[in-house]
Amino acid sequence: MQEDMMKNVCYYTDLLIGYAKEKLDLDGRDELYVRNTVLDLVGAESYEKTDAVYEGQTCTVLVKGLIESAISAGIMDEDDSARVADGVMGAVSLSPKEVEERFSALYKKDAKEATEWLYTYSVLSDYVKKEKLDANPRFEKRGLIITINLAKPEFRDAKKAASGNSTKGGYPKCTICRDNEGFFGRNKRTLRTVSLKLGGQDWFWQFSPYGYFYQHGIAVNCEHTPMHVDEATFTRLMDFVDMFPHWFIGCNAALPRIGGSVLAHDHYQGGGEVLPLHKAKGAISFRHKNYPNAEICVLDWPGTAIRVTSKDRADITGVCELIRAAWCSYENKALGIIAEDEDGVHSAISPTVVKRDGKYEMTLILRNNVTTEEYPDGVFHAHPEFHVIKKESIGLIEAQGLFILPGRLVEQLGALQEVLVKGENLPDSLSDFALLYNEMTANVKSFTKESAEEAVKEELCSICERILQNTAVFKSFEQTAEFLQGMGFER
Repeated sequence: MQEDMMKNVCYYTDLLIGYAKEKLDLDGRDELYVRNTVLDLVGAESYEKTDAVYEGQTCTVLVKGLIESAISAGIMDEDDSARVADGVMGAVSLSPKEVEERFSALYKKDAKEATEWLYTYSVLSDYVKKEKLDANPRFEKRGLIITINLAKPEFRDAKKAASGNSTKGGYPKCTICRDNEGFFGRNKRTLRTVSLKLGGQDWFWQFSPYGYFYQHGIAVNCEHTPMHVDEATFTRLMDFVDMFPHWFIGCNAALPRIGGSVLAHDHYQGGGEVLPLHKAKGAISFRHKNYPNAEICVLDWPGTAIRVTSKDRADITGVCELIRAAWCSYENKALGIIAEDEDGVHSAISPTVVKRDGKYEMTLILRNNVTTEEYPDGVFHAHPEFHVIKKESIGLIEAQGLFILPGRLVEQLGALQEVLVKGENLPDSLSDFALLYNEMTANVKSFTKESAEEAVKEELCSICERILQNTAVFKSFEQTAEFLQGMGFER
């Protein structure tokens, strides 16, 4: 039995080498070395060539077969499966230097071709978990995109979410430091990054293994420095879209509850998808005498968002910094807006930029994380009646109209749909969904399987739209307009 399993170890090793040569550009000169590395990782002390011929299997299938064979042969512990799987794929992939050289060579010809190659390679090396991402339910309604994340746990507590993205022991300092590239301790053997220059500083790009949209990734400061948004941020964001005009890039507000979970390390998020906010139209237009080349408008958007458009980078930077500075010191107790108190700073912005027809479109999302006894999770956060759908922080991606909802909803909403189809009263087990049930049954008394599914989707989008309205610091376009007029902007 063990002898048969050892043959299987060799068989799957040979298949993986075939996969790497066809899909991952493994050079024949490195084949022997890479094969021996794979054998070492699974604990094999001998090898005999097999008649295995790679015939298009996915790397997931091949690595699973290799590891199961090694466990059955008694040369590997099952508890090491994840670490070894990551190590095996790291071993059969190109080195970070080789990946960067390939990317740079392609970039000189065409930026989009370079990013497409890097993304495809990240999928083929199993760093980007595309099979799992494709399994996430996703749909669009009411101008929003809704996804249900089956790959990650739900963090209903902001502090736990932040701790889930920290490291213990001081190396790497956090989960997005470049030191993670190839680090066994966090299963990052397949991570490959490419270097960037933003604002004259050294940054790098990496894709997210569990991205929320097409080619979702992060640009990260090579220096481990805290998240912040200032005038230089706008310059760096524009530098990025100059390099990659087919992508968008944005920065989370640098405060807990309204920003990202990794506030200790400066980084931006972006990628190759047009998000709903990028499609939003203007509601009220403005100009500013000091920045004649800039078009400014309050967006027709559930959250509070202001777009600044211009070919002139200096005007973009000047207008955005004017708005940022004014917002971060703005107080309006009648609207519940407190800029700073004994608990610290509460106001920040999330800028995001795309480049169209040679113009920069920089959108500033105004955010505030103040709390009260009535709203301990945030006045401008999803209100308690919506927490059954979304309690986690509303960060940059949701603020742009792409909602990432917890995986538990697949089962819970499936059960709710069954109740609707059967025409039953809401059971106690689904009592948290009373708002959804009451709204869906208010005017419709009977449902088919198809209509129930559509009703649930429509209701989810309605709630997510209301969550964005909760996050709006100004509850009308006119209030936003008054804020801008106070800074000298004219209609």
